[in-house]
Amino acid sequence: MDHIALLRSLSSDDKADLTRRTNAAGIRHLAIYVALLALCSAGIVFRVPFWPLLMVPQGILLVFLFTLSHECTHQTPFRSKWLNEIVGHAIAPLIALPFVWFRYFHLAHHKFTNDPLRDPELAHGPRPRTRRTWLLYLSGWGYWHAMARALWTNAFGQITADYLPSRRHRAMRREARIILALYLLAALSLMQSALLLWLWLLPVLLGQPFLRLYLLAEHGLCPPVADMLENSRTTFTNRVVRFLAWKALSHVNQLLRGYRVHLGAYLARIA
Repeated sequence: MDHIALLRSLSSDDKADLTRRTNAAGIRHLAIYVALLALCSAGIVFRVPFWPLLMVPQGILLVFLFTLSHECTHQTPFRSKWLNEIVGHAIAPLIALPFVWFRYFHLAHHKFTNDPLRDPELAHGPRPRTRRTWLLYLSGWGYWHAMARALWTNAFGQITADYLPSRRHRAMRREARIILALYLLAALSLMQSALLLWLWLLPVLLGQPFLRLYLLAEHGLCPPVADMLENSRTTFTNRVVRFLAWKALSHVNQLLRGYRVHLGAYLARIA
């Protein structure tokens, strides 16, 4: 059974159940997430005992906003489209991930998952297979370098990628320029205070390896085939990681992305 047959096997009731979303659940999840970030931030600002250690959970919470941005591109965290849009745009400067651009980048990734010629995630090389490339991947260098290039190109260069529709180029350019302007203000603020260094810059560098490990499990060493049941995998994990990754609100997205799992067991698990 391939992913197309799997989706066709679902009844209308199953599809309705899997795609059910509420603003209340999403807002509650977001409120807890923001409260944890605020708690870590307060500990750093007021320099509680051993406060430098708080930069690790602070960084993990910050970089895992990537998963919330991802869910917002799928419109899964909140029922209201405008809420998904606001949250997606608000996250963008914190992790250098322009939301409008990412929507089309990610759509192309879904369409051509693991295709070495057409998957934009593989545009700068395959996923790590050696110890050296694995360590480089964990450092987050590839991500930060790619995002810096994307932001600069979108802001001032020529947008040429086939998967980025021309009708959205203006929005992407405006978005990138706003983010870069915010970074300029952040850089200027560092001349007056090092607070952003401890609250944001160092934490996102420290947190990035944790996110890279999580993301690598989805497609790493999977075959370059069109069947989403083959080119992606399921990762079963604990409640902490599921909370960070917003998986409690994206069961249907897991299914549509073709995770390898028996349909009966899957439906029983989320019941």
